[in-house]
Amino acid sequence: MAYSMDFKKFDCNNVGIELELQLINLNTYNLILESSDFLRRLKGTDIEHKIKPEVTQSMLEINSSPHQCYNSLLQELQLIKAELNETAKIMHIGICGAGTHPFQKWKEQKVFQNDRFLNLTEQYGYLTKQFTVFGQHIHISCKNGDDALYLCHALAYFIPHLIALSASSPFSQGVDTSFDCSRLSAISAFPLSGTPPWIFNWNEFEEYFQKLINLNIANTMKDCYWDIRPKPEYGTVEIRIVDTPLTIQKAADIAFFAYNLSQYLLDERKEINRELYLVYFVNRFRASRFGLTGLINDIYNKDQKTIKDDILHICYKLESYARKSESMGALERIRLSALNEENDAAWLRSQLEKYHSLEDVVRSQMEIWERG
Repeated sequence: MAYSMDFKKFDCNNVGIELELQLINLNTYNLILESSDFLRRLKGTDIEHKIKPEVTQSMLEINSSPHQCYNSLLQELQLIKAELNETAKIMHIGICGAGTHPFQKWKEQKVFQNDRFLNLTEQYGYLTKQFTVFGQHIHISCKNGDDALYLCHALAYFIPHLIALSASSPFSQGVDTSFDCSRLSAISAFPLSGTPPWIFNWNEFEEYFQKLINLNIANTMKDCYWDIRPKPEYGTVEIRIVDTPLTIQKAADIAFFAYNLSQYLLDERKEINRELYLVYFVNRFRASRFGLTGLINDIYNKDQKTIKDDILHICYKLESYARKSESMGALERIRLSALNEENDAAWLRSQLEKYHSLEDVVRSQMEIWERG
């Protein structure tokens, strides 16, 4: 069957998210392989269609509706969370956020039994189990495919900012990695990771993608693990590099920061300098390694600056957009996070310093998810 590249059209701008969550064994605080049973118990509930499996059986994915205003997204996420928490209590398991589990071992994971994930295992071997990492994907609607391609490249400069703000994966395989965001190393291992092609016309992009199909490189857009990718069937651009935050509110804050930023970029329509990809992976690495204090190269102004300072500058530009989307509170929390150099990775490290135990770090993650 041919993959449809028709770009779905929306009457208004909106944003929605996918949020990957951890299922926790309450005795050991390790991951627990219970997603199949969890999904079975959700059948017939109001949120059944909003929850999906992920690649391994210790993961679940929340899917929100599209929203124009901050509070409506937050309220939907809170309702989903309440239902998930109730089911988790019945099953005597825990739920939490964060981009990685601090000490799970990838070899102990089991792939969820559906055709897509089994096909991934056939293609990518052990990388599939190593993909037991947890991210927030942000979908931003576009009027047409050309706008989506423009936004894919316009947002590329701001990928380090989103990485640093959302970073919540300092621990992996039982150690402090020294990275604020260690999760991206798992994503970067796939052959179709990285950046989309330098194309701005949707017809040309269709021709490009058809070549990937003809060469048996990709079958659908899901096969392209780019940091940002167009999703024609949804009529969106999908940002894929954000760690799962520790709280629902933080997830909504970051989603609307990206949404307001996208509306600003589409309105400004500044020419994009292809040289931004000369520094893209260096800037991305520094954001993953150092978080908000990381230095990035600004290809437009020919200088260097901290991600923190650039976020503070951007927040000022986004105020009118935040007022329109009723997300001024979210923008202020983003600003304070940058100003105080505080992200979820810093909070997780503070919990390890407090308790001297990665098990207690996971317990703290579950508590902050529960109380928000």
